Amino acid sequence: MAKLTCNFYSYVLNRAVDITAVLPSVTCPESLGMAGIVPSHALPAKFPVLYLLHGFGNNHAQWTGYTNVEMYAEEQRIAIINLSAENKAYAKVGGDDFMRFIDEELPAFVKNYFPVSDRPEDTYIAGLSMGGFGTYLHAFTHPENYKAAGTFSAAVSLNPQTFAENPMGSLEKPAPEYDLYALAEKVRAEGKAFPKIYAACGTADFLYEADKKFAAKLQELGADVTWDEIEGRGHEWRFWDAEIEKFLEWLPRTDVYAEMGKRSV
Repeated sequence: MAKLTCNFYSYVLNRAVDITAVLPSVTCPESLGMAGIVPSHALPAKFPVLYLLHGFGNNHAQWTGYTNVEMYAEEQRIAIINLSAENKAYAKVGGDDFMRFIDEELPAFVKNYFPVSDRPEDTYIAGLSMGGFGTYLHAFTHPENYKAAGTFSAAVSLNPQTFAENPMGSLEKPAPEYDLYALAEKVRAEGKAFPKIYAACGTADFLYEADKKFAAKLQELGADVTWDEIEGRGHEWRFWDAEIEKFLEWLPRTDVYAEMGKRSV
């Protein structure tokens, strides 16, 4: 496995940004020495890719720092891209257009600099809390870009315009252009297909009722939704670690690595 921290200049944000890229091995180190397995760095194909979004107060380093996502990526043979989006909810806030950055520039950079697939059917997005909001936001704005989306303890009613200054006070006041209910209705009204959705929240999380209600609404609108919860878990990393592993195993994949699973090439 390769883990790279990359700093590059964003033409959309007009400054340098940081990302962490996790790229799985072609031949898993654990399999070396086993009969019939020849070590190799030659890729049989480009990797499927997951854009993994952080929560409030975090950056590109937290998912790899607080969970076992590197190991899960290695086992599942999928590339994972973690980015820093500050506390701006992956939206357009002030002069920072994280909508364009995530929808256009970041995928263009990643697909040109790393061995990841450019096919929408190999592309996924997921996130926790604020990143769960961002996941829904981008999955509904451009549903054609993603095969599946995953949200963990998603802040579904977040208002990006005031969230950075007042996080808790901005959870019940979505700006019209960021109303996830309205965006989901628009996907259906335009006859577009929702990405497959995996939604999860701990039963002790303050966002539990809102998340479950929103997942039910998506099902009513025709989305293919898988709901998961863990009894007694709150807004915490132990829950998100358990759920990212489940999500990666759940992903509806058709790439050549999907059949390899935990096996080596």
